[in-house]
Amino acid sequence: MTSKTTTGPAERWLVLLSVCLAAMTMPLTFTGPAVALSRIAADLGGSPIALNWVTNAFMLTFGASVMASGALADNHGRKRIFLAGLCLYVLASLGAMLAPGIVWFDLFRAAQGIGSALAFAGGASALAQEFEGPLRLRAFSFLGTSFGIGLAFGPIASGLLISAFGWRSIFVLVAVLAIASAVLGLRTIRESRDPDATGLDWAGAGTFTIALASLTYGVLQAPQSGWADPLVIGLLAAAVLFFTAFVVVERRVRRPMLDLTLFRFPRFVGVQFLAAAPAYGFVVLLVLLPIRFIGIEGMSEIEAGQLMICLSGPLLILPLLAGQLARWVAPATVCGAGLLIAAAGLVWLSLTPPVAVALVAPLVLIGVGIALPWGLMDGLAVSVVPRERAGMAVGIFNTTRVACEGVAVAIVTAALSGFTAAQLAAQGASSRDAATAAQLLATGNVGETARHLPTANAGVLAQAYETAFDRLLIVLAAITIVTALVVFLGLRRGSAVEHGAVRLAACQEG
Repeated sequence: MTSKTTTGPAERWLVLLSVCLAAMTMPLTFTGPAVALSRIAADLGGSPIALNWVTNAFMLTFGASVMASGALADNHGRKRIFLAGLCLYVLASLGAMLAPGIVWFDLFRAAQGIGSALAFAGGASALAQEFEGPLRLRAFSFLGTSFGIGLAFGPIASGLLISAFGWRSIFVLVAVLAIASAVLGLRTIRESRDPDATGLDWAGAGTFTIALASLTYGVLQAPQSGWADPLVIGLLAAAVLFFTAFVVVERRVRRPMLDLTLFRFPRFVGVQFLAAAPAYGFVVLLVLLPIRFIGIEGMSEIEAGQLMICLSGPLLILPLLAGQLARWVAPATVCGAGLLIAAAGLVWLSLTPPVAVALVAPLVLIGVGIALPWGLMDGLAVSVVPRERAGMAVGIFNTTRVACEGVAVAIVTAALSGFTAAQLAAQGASSRDAATAAQLLATGNVGETARHLPTANAGVLAQAYETAFDRLLIVLAAITIVTALVVFLGLRRGSAVEHGAVRLAACQEG
């Protein structure tokens, strides 16, 4: 059901502006604390795993709740969920700014993730009601560009704010943007909902959230406690159990949060792999590179931010150009080629010494490769279900995207710690000392690592970290290449005929 009031062309684009402002805050929220991590650690303290949760608390709650948020938007009103999410997001941002300790900070980061999920799912599904056909693809290209603006300017803006006013000031910026988005959305967005909605699938939402939380926590805890630790084994077993329960629930419920029948169609599978693609080839670098540049290489926050612009800057322009390019070149080709370009950039980066000037070109190449499919992702996501269930489409796609990002950051951080520990052990450190030292190095704390491992000086520690990082980049490149092939084959097989079949099947299931 949609409100009777019609939206004129000018108001329609103001709706887009409101949603884009909200979307811009999310990468700012993601990249800002990564740049500020060393200062947050110095101010609030915390163990390596607590500091890892600075990033993962946000990504975990976002990924775990965005699919439920999409269902809530379809059921209870897209505008209402959008505004409620922004309200929670602003309050959580102010809470993080005033947090007295690392535990409180991580809790407010988790609340930020829930608010972001509600705002993004409500806003994107509302946007899908305003535009149709080519205009919808163009609108969602703008949405992708908004993410690009946040990613491109987030590190440098955060660096400038941190240098001038301290790390807490980064949360003022995101709160101001969220408030502006809410004020504009309150005036322009029409209320709408799915007329066939039957209520939220609470069993599905609960089992999925517990499964994802258990998996991420287990992967984060493993480097510190060991993979054979009873807590780690219990968490991973719980993840398997609740993921299985989620599938069982979704197969039996009449109106599932996730329509599993859609996975029979290659186009839908290709879109989900496309959602996961940036996680290992791009997003993990947004977390790891600032830590490396500032903590390991000794750069300032501003210098690190300038280098990060090389990585994320292409997202300012190329998503819009990719939307135009898709008129003449198949989306499968654009997306597959882009991911292969990103993989080439990862390999190049692994072969490049950590000198600022030399790093520019491979970082730009990675950014170009990711930016090409970025502008097509959200438009393709809403194309695989009926318009009335846009909230579900947004929820599924962004759950895949953000859940993969959260799990990827956890897994990649664990892998980097493991590779670094192997390097330190090869230089004579005991396995236990090497593992502990690698955990500290993964947070960029060279000084504390040197005190913990007095046999290794700062230069040796930095060399071990850099060697491990280069090995990790090769692994990430291999994952990106495999993903590119799956995306290309899935989207290529998704012909117009199949697309119609997906829509018909989804309508019949609903």
